[in-house]
Amino acid sequence: MKPDFTRNLLHWNKKKNTRAMPWKGEKDPYKIWLSEIILQQTRVEQGLAYYEKFIREFPTVHDLANADEKKVFKLWEGLGYYTRCKNLIATAKKISVEFKGKFPSTYNEIKELKGIGPYTAAAISSFAFNEPQAVVDGNVQRVIARYFGITTPIDTTSGKKLYQELAQALLDEKQPGIYNQAIMDFGAVVCKPQNPLCHECVQQPDCEAFRHDQVKMLPVKEKSLVKKDRWLYYFIIEFEGKVFIRLRTGKDIWENLHEFVLFESPGPVEENFHELGFLQTLLKGQSFTVEHISKVYRQQLTHQNIHGQFITLTVNQPVPALSDFSLVERKRLKEYAFPRLINTYLEEGSSMARLF
Repeated sequence: MKPDFTRNLLHWNKKKNTRAMPWKGEKDPYKIWLSEIILQQTRVEQGLAYYEKFIREFPTVHDLANADEKKVFKLWEGLGYYTRCKNLIATAKKISVEFKGKFPSTYNEIKELKGIGPYTAAAISSFAFNEPQAVVDGNVQRVIARYFGITTPIDTTSGKKLYQELAQALLDEKQPGIYNQAIMDFGAVVCKPQNPLCHECVQQPDCEAFRHDQVKMLPVKEKSLVKKDRWLYYFIIEFEGKVFIRLRTGKDIWENLHEFVLFESPGPVEENFHELGFLQTLLKGQSFTVEHISKVYRQQLTHQNIHGQFITLTVNQPVPALSDFSLVERKRLKEYAFPRLINTYLEEGSSMARLF
């Protein structure tokens, strides 16, 4: 082990680290937990506003546990990965009821809570309770991979074990919270994924990747992500001035968010929407008028490319096949939580639609 790494990192943190975030130095485990869940799969710049909104609306875990779930999901709207929100609510209720609002104080106890993995448990236990548990996120993996010149892929079982062991060995056990925040900040502002600041890096003299010109090559990932394409066609069916919406259920994207009548196609729909078999079956031969068709909207998720299009049509009589849908006035749609794809259309798409 290179003994200078930890000392150099803490010196950099004390003298040069100017990265400011509202939760830095925070000791309230509830606020730390909230910030960490929000920042999973979310850029700090985007997550900051959500963190502040949640703290304002739900200042304690009891407030979050007792809140209307629809309100919580609406506040979460736009952050994506909605399972996080579902787990957030479940864990808040558990802490509020079973733990009387007092957050568990050890790594092992915290890790047992829903939606909390090793990284988040280490962050909470070290920041709030000074427990010597090393955090290992993407920033930490990148710093360690470059510093030691590690070519073991970070997304393999052996790689995860190796990085965890090295992170724990480098940890300053007397001030684990400060150290953990420092190494994450260092990876975010100095040892960046692109254009790292090697020539002003305090670790540069001992960095194996810099020495062997491998900075751009590390860390290594074994799996290359193959994204699936999905074509979603949303039918905004108007009846007596209201539109049909429902809550998405099941273990798919956007669970617990609302949507319009959906037809998912294995590929782009080339035929005339008037003649689409899905519509003919849904409406059972009743007449309808297609008012307009939107452009194609796209959203990239971690494992999927979403192609979405919105078709507005009117009907003159009830639609029995939509008995599990709610009829909602258009002006009230903003009260419901929708996926970002639909919100983007609602905010800008209807005015840009191609009218018939």
